[in-house]
Amino acid sequence: MTGPEQPANVTMVTSTNRAGTISVRATDQGLPVDVRIDKRELRFGAQALADEVLRLCQRAAVEARARRRDELAAAGVPPDVLDRLGLPTRDVADARYDADEEQDTAPTSWMRPI
Repeated sequence: MTGPEQPANVTMVTSTNRAGTISVRATDQGLPVDVRIDKRELRFGAQALADEVLRLCQRAAVEARARRRDELAAAGVPPDVLDRLGLPTRDVADARYDADEEQDTAPTSWMRPI
């Protein structure tokens, strides 16, 4: 079985939580197109799960927009136009990722099923 096909004009990125138990593939607009949740995450409740999915969508969207900027810059779009489009630079995207990582909580358990 193959995954959903990606349209040529949409940049998508997958973001995963630190524990590797939640994975979200989202567009550069933050729209989730694929969400994978390990059943162990269900024990934390709906609100915690929803918050984490939303956080991962936002993280993926920032990275996707930065990649989109890189693609458009390589195609010759001037930096001022990219700025007006609201596309973050690689440095801004990396800084947001680092800030998000600092707020990310450690895995609830270091144990893995065998």
